Amino acid sequence: MEFNGILFFPLTPFNAEDALDEEALAAHVRAGLAHRPGGVFAACGTGEIHALSTDEQARTVRTAVTATGGAAPVIAGAGGSVRTAIEQAAAARAMGADGVLLLPPYLVGAPQRGIVDYVRAVAEAVPIPLIVYQRATMALTPASAAELAELPGVVGIKDGMGDLDRMHQIVLAVRERRGADFTFFNGLPTAELTVRAYTGIGVALYSSAAFAFAPEVATAFYRALHAGDPLADTLLDVFYRPLARLRDRSPGYAVSLVKAGARLRGAVMGGVRPPFVDPTEEETAELAAIIDAGVAAVTTAAS
Repeated sequence: MEFNGILFFPLTPFNAEDALDEEALAAHVRAGLAHRPGGVFAACGTGEIHALSTDEQARTVRTAVTATGGAAPVIAGAGGSVRTAIEQAAAARAMGADGVLLLPPYLVGAPQRGIVDYVRAVAEAVPIPLIVYQRATMALTPASAAELAELPGVVGIKDGMGDLDRMHQIVLAVRERRGADFTFFNGLPTAELTVRAYTGIGVALYSSAAFAFAPEVATAFYRALHAGDPLADTLLDVFYRPLARLRDRSPGYAVSLVKAGARLRGAVMGGVRPPFVDPTEEETAELAAIIDAGVAAVTTAAS
């Protein structure tokens, strides 16, 4: 599976009754597509999969697939208990998704053998390409990663841990077994801050939370980075680093701030579901100033 460009992780909008707002989701996905992302990852971490029912996960994926209309690959989130992960992966396949991002099992630690078995169980039950999300309770050794890479259906690893030495060893081990036909990408919050380091170990793809609320800024950064344009460093200074400092104030703000940013930009979005909390009015004002600074930098560079 090939992705060309920023990986877009849409938010999941809820209405005033806290129900899934499919119309708002479709509009959100279409707005992102106007900036040509390399892939659309629906009902994943940024999309609050932990807070969705099985039915809502399926409807979210169906809406994203329809709204995308083949313009980019659509990957659906699945995870939790092994049976839930299988059910969600099957629903994603039925809804037309091109692949699944397999999230870690919740709350339980496991040996490497158990992690491999968890992924194998989903891969054997549902014939759909799987990307394994390495984070929290699904931390891989290089040997386990190489074993996973040889499972039929496993096509990639998303890293959410930030351990560059571990990830470099994983890349080397997998490439030795699979060659270049395997996808890696940086899935850290505010991944733009670490994209250069990850590129140095052979992981050039990254997911962009900022793309969900400031796609023009995220796209300008991506282009500037690849062109060697100093705008990339300017955006790190005025947008991404301040955003990361604000994000680090509270657990869950990696999602809550993104949703608040989308509301500030005019999207119909609603708030986050518990246990996440929305930012305060003061924090929302800080976020607005950060967005303004990022947009201003892009506008100035283009003039």
